[in-house]
Amino acid sequence: MGKEIIQTNKAPKAIGPYSQGIKVGDLLLTAGQIPIHPETGEIEEGDIRAQTERVMKNLNGVLEGAGGRMEDIVKTTVYMTDLKDFGEMNEVYGNFFQKDPPARSTVEVRNLPKGVKVEIDAIAYITS
Repeated sequence: MGKEIIQTNKAPKAIGPYSQGIKVGDLLLTAGQIPIHPETGEIEEGDIRAQTERVMKNLNGVLEGAGGRMEDIVKTTVYMTDLKDFGEMNEVYGNFFQKDPPARSTVEVRNLPKGVKVEIDAIAYITS
């Protein structure tokens, strides 16, 4: 079972020496997604809600590029620069997982790339 490099224009291009995702068999591991618009390369300005929405759309793009869906995600890790924003992030995040949400860890970090407020990575099990 080899590894497949996932590259899609539905998510931002890597801004360093990493892949948007790696698929090994039915398992997909995504790179952390930050709120960059794939079309423009610009950061989503605004509050945690706007940034979380963009991040989740980017994750969806990587999943689609690997032949998966958001429902295939089994684990996420959310990195935030201020846990005071947790409630708002959680509300937007929850809109993407209406049924059977994945396991999740959330941590506060001092900084994130490009000064964004949130970054999320995911592990998915894609069988379709």
